[in-house]
Amino acid sequence: MTNEADTLDDDDFSQEASQDEGLSGTLLFVDDEPNILSSLRRLFRTSGYRIWTAESGEEGLAILAREQVDLVISDMRMPNMNGAQFLERVVETSPETIRILLTGHADLGAVVEAINKGRIYRYVAKPWEENDIQLCVRHALERQKLERETRRLQALTRRQNDRLRELNASLEEKVRVRTEQLRQVVASLESALGKLKKNFLTSIRVFSNLIEMREPSLAGHSKRVADLARSIAQKMSLSDAEVQDIFLAGLLHDIGKIGLSDKLLARPWSKLSADERVEHGKHAVKGEASLMALEQLHDAAKLIRSHHERFDGLGYPDGLAGEQIPVGARILAVANDFDAAQIGTLADKQLSPNEALEMIVEGKGKRYDHAVVDLLIQIAGAPPRPAVKAEIQVRASQLMEGMVLSRDLFTREGILLLSKDYVLDQRFIEKIQSFEHADGQPLGIYIYAKRGATRNAIPHHASR
Repeated sequence: MTNEADTLDDDDFSQEASQDEGLSGTLLFVDDEPNILSSLRRLFRTSGYRIWTAESGEEGLAILAREQVDLVISDMRMPNMNGAQFLERVVETSPETIRILLTGHADLGAVVEAINKGRIYRYVAKPWEENDIQLCVRHALERQKLERETRRLQALTRRQNDRLRELNASLEEKVRVRTEQLRQVVASLESALGKLKKNFLTSIRVFSNLIEMREPSLAGHSKRVADLARSIAQKMSLSDAEVQDIFLAGLLHDIGKIGLSDKLLARPWSKLSADERVEHGKHAVKGEASLMALEQLHDAAKLIRSHHERFDGLGYPDGLAGEQIPVGARILAVANDFDAAQIGTLADKQLSPNEALEMIVEGKGKRYDHAVVDLLIQIAGAPPRPAVKAEIQVRASQLMEGMVLSRDLFTREGILLLSKDYVLDQRFIEKIQSFEHADGQPLGIYIYAKRGATRNAIPHHASR
């Protein structure tokens, strides 16, 4: 067994060493004829390859056991172990090593054996063409390099895919966590928004009661007008935003009357003088002006301005007629007069619901919009039967945290203290008890009844 370095003098060794940086592969030549090995070594020594030689299959296997060899060229006919047998062992011990068979005999059977057992890349006949065998080796090594690079890239791709799957799983988890966080934030915001909306509506209802504090006959008027106007608007299939604006306008439609004198406020419209009617009629414009600073009430304020316009154009303050009047204002006009007639602020006597309805019908097409009046007839003539929920009336001393009001809580003068569905806490319970004690009279406190709980109270039923 020899290698290239064993047979070179010092100058040759230096030359071979200087080419190490450009080595493109390690070759092993196996042949029992030394002159063949010398010829092969001489042919490839200047091509930048690292070269090993062996004179038998056994020596070749020994070299393969300790060295990484890229390509083997083996003679077919050798004693003890022929080329096919040797290359078969190479397949077992170093499967990535390229195998080329040298044969000087036209022995097709030997070639077939080498192909089947040694899985050779190619066979070369002796004597060979130097250029052909050099090209054969170069092409074989280039192919090997490409195959190795392909395997490297495939392995890299697998690793990257594994990493991507890990990252994707991590990203999905992060997205899930973030989505849950956002869901919680949205739920929190919706809860806060709901509380703000409820507080806003409660504030509106408190404002609507300011005028009613001065005139007991007006107690609950604004709330009834707002509820009726909302029912009519819903039957007209108006948008949720329009229905909301109409409801708010109903609660606040008399806010401009705060500046009126007690005398003027207490007298029904039919008893007012011409000058008093002019003064009284300003409340619609004043009501609009008082609310324009609040952006959320801009649309409701416009309805308040126009709720005393008449369908025939003889109303105030702008003399609008027919479709010129906002639909919400046309609805408010009907709802307001229907309730005002029943509490005695429109005429010199209180009318029954049927009488008030007849009065509205008589004004159809003159004071009021035909379509709105027709809807009022439907609502007043056949009121819907709402779902009911059991309630009980309790005294202030019986209140406990967590109880829910089933009705609005008013003072005896009609002032709104708390809205329906308010969940009582200790702070407000103490305030209610203090207020009832100071007033000297029990308040009409209604709460939703729990199953099986009577609390020594009279049972009632309240609609949602």
